[in-house]
Amino acid sequence: MKKKKLGNTDFEITSVGVGAWAMGGNNWLYGWGWQDDELSIKAIHKAIDSGINWIDTAAIYGLGHSEEVVAKALKGMHEKPFVFTKCELRWNDKGEIYGCLKKDSIKQECEASLKRLQTEIIDLYQIHWPDPDPDIEEGWEALQELKKEGKIKYAGVSNFNVSQMERIAKIAPISSLQPPYSLCQPETEKEIIPYCENNNIGVIVYSPMMSGLLSGKMTKERINNLPDDDWRKRYPEFQEPKLSKNLKIVEKLKEIGKNYGVEAGAVAIAWTLRLSGVTGAIVGVRNPEQVNLLISVENVSLTKEEIDELNKMIL
Repeated sequence: MKKKKLGNTDFEITSVGVGAWAMGGNNWLYGWGWQDDELSIKAIHKAIDSGINWIDTAAIYGLGHSEEVVAKALKGMHEKPFVFTKCELRWNDKGEIYGCLKKDSIKQECEASLKRLQTEIIDLYQIHWPDPDPDIEEGWEALQELKKEGKIKYAGVSNFNVSQMERIAKIAPISSLQPPYSLCQPETEKEIIPYCENNNIGVIVYSPMMSGLLSGKMTKERINNLPDDDWRKRYPEFQEPKLSKNLKIVEKLKEIGKNYGVEAGAVAIAWTLRLSGVTGAIVGVRNPEQVNLLISVENVSLTKEEIDELNKMIL
């Protein structure tokens, strides 16, 4: 698969990576409903066998469970993929989630992630959200200390805006940013992606299919039948008035996909990868069959006309 250098790191990553959010399962605020761990592990194995060389997870996904599943999948593997994870979102004994960027808290989180991932060093450690905002400098300093201690190779951020990145860049260079970016949420391309490109910050976008909405598999009926513990049921993009507009975009994606023999979701992902400032896209998978979509993205090279058609739909 095609690879690109990630920001100021020495990592050459494939254009798509495995997203492990849904692998965290249910029983937490942003769960995707029940998930079979064995299917998650088989999906990771298939992705790696297909040449995909990175996985993105986070401590908060399933309140630690996603990291544990990733570790099980990689156990005993000779050549392991890069593993990216995130800190800052914490939880208490009741499963209530809160943000903390205090230095001691970040270091505790790192130790816990190292243990769950069964590794001595994390390839890319990211601040999940800039919350609380006044503490982002302290959190970023903590990541630099972890880097010096050999606990993490590189430090990045997620969901930061330009001004927040400018603040922490005074302390140390940023290796990567993880922003939301899709045809449903295109705002990232206005300022954030150009800033990253100009400052050698790798960009790995998340939700390029808007959490499955642009996959071509979603219908109003299927959304209505999502389990009550699936966070998407509460999200505005999955509700009217946005839902009808988004499903019209899906029809155009399907139409373009026929030109390449791929599903709508592959076109949606390719649209995010068309920008030179985007290094890669995180695509969530829950079973081995879904990995086929990630592989098929390589077959899509959108023409200017196709890009223009899609861009007209999001004006």
